[in-house]
Amino acid sequence: MTVIRPNSISGINSITGQGGDVTIFRADGTAGDLVVNNVTTGIVTATTFVGNVTGAVTGSGANLTNLPAGNLTGTVADARLTTVSSSKLSGALPALDGSALTGVGASFGNSSVNTSGIITATAFVPSSGQLSHRNIISNGACMVAQRGTSSGSTGYQTVDRFKLGTGGADEALQQYQGTIASHESPYNEGHRYSYYIMNGNQTGGAGSGDYAEIQYKVEAQDMATCGWNYTSSSSFITLSFWLKSNVGQNFYGFVYSADGTAQRYIFQTGTITANSWNKIVVTIPGGTNVQFDSDVNEGFIIKWIPFYGTDKTNNSATVGSWANYNGAARCPDNTSTWWTTDNSTFYLTGVQLEVGPVATPFEHRNYQEELLRCQRYFYAHKGPLWGETSAGDHLDIGLYFPVPMRASPSFTQVDTSLAYKNRLNQGNNTSGNTYLVSGGTNEYGAMWIARPASGSWDTQDGRHHYWHPPTGNTSYSWSSEL
Repeated sequence: MTVIRPNSISGINSITGQGGDVTIFRADGTAGDLVVNNVTTGIVTATTFVGNVTGAVTGSGANLTNLPAGNLTGTVADARLTTVSSSKLSGALPALDGSALTGVGASFGNSSVNTSGIITATAFVPSSGQLSHRNIISNGACMVAQRGTSSGSTGYQTVDRFKLGTGGADEALQQYQGTIASHESPYNEGHRYSYYIMNGNQTGGAGSGDYAEIQYKVEAQDMATCGWNYTSSSSFITLSFWLKSNVGQNFYGFVYSADGTAQRYIFQTGTITANSWNKIVVTIPGGTNVQFDSDVNEGFIIKWIPFYGTDKTNNSATVGSWANYNGAARCPDNTSTWWTTDNSTFYLTGVQLEVGPVATPFEHRNYQEELLRCQRYFYAHKGPLWGETSAGDHLDIGLYFPVPMRASPSFTQVDTSLAYKNRLNQGNNTSGNTYLVSGGTNEYGAMWIARPASGSWDTQDGRHHYWHPPTGNTSYSWSSEL
């Protein structure tokens, strides 16, 4: 054993131990520290480090603290990382199995998902509740058109539930049920039909009383029970729709509550791209004074405005807030471009109104369901009716509606030129006569009497007849539209 006790040693290139480690002792015999200012090669083990460390680092690292991130290079084994704060994570994260997620809310299968608020996804597999019937609008896909596919008149004339209103037109506006081509955006979402209007040639320009509007009305009871807390500003309902026009401009619209003191909420589309379908989403909060009575009368009205003259507009009207309805300030002043453009168009489809602050994908319902929904407001009867002669001068007829109508409807005889046959004598066929219809109806059905304009039915009472239009088209209709 060699013992060296100098105060300092210099000029030494290496120290070699005798078959083992080299230990430094203090003068009192205790193990001392070796202070090295800079080590550039080899392996260094220690309990603490001061300064920069490069190369591979092994060991537990339990005593390493306050290492600048810029001085750490290379790969760090996953097992060495524990309790990493979220603020230290940046960049793209690798795909994680749900079993690795904890503390994110209520249990969902084998992982956890926060189920509060609104959840959107490309697909849902609900374990409770329902995703259907969230769309308050009937016929939002514009499939049903019981009255026909074109009309030059205002009101309810073509696509069920959509109504055209105009005023001051030099040439009447037209309304249609249109078809959507396969290259158009709504087609890829399952839409095949639209409701649209076409302007005439308004040679007199844009007068202060001129206007064109499209409206849709919802029963008050459907709004009262839809689940929207409509008097709370933190509760929302969302209106979404596809819009197309050959005029690229900003369009206004508004919704209003008809019960109590009528309230209106104005929205705008922003400048749309002409001749292209534009998806519009409007999120509407509740309003303190909004009211919906639980009855069958109109409660919630949606209006789209291709044009309003200044009799109906005022720049005091504020977009995006509730206010008392004012017929002279329905929206801010708007451009007259659409109204003064000959044959300008305004298309709608995919209209959806749903509770919540998010527009979910359009809820497609089959044609049968949409037809029955529409028949609550309008029923067009096609085909024969059965009746029985009485007293030789009238035919008693009864009919049940497919669904109860909103209220006792009004009756219209579309075609008065009818044919009938005696059930007992098939050769007895009278056509081309005009028949007068009278009688009563309620929301469930109709019972009325048909009389020839001249002459009489078969003189024998109690004979059964079927009565039908010669073309098989609609000859009778009942309406209880809002």
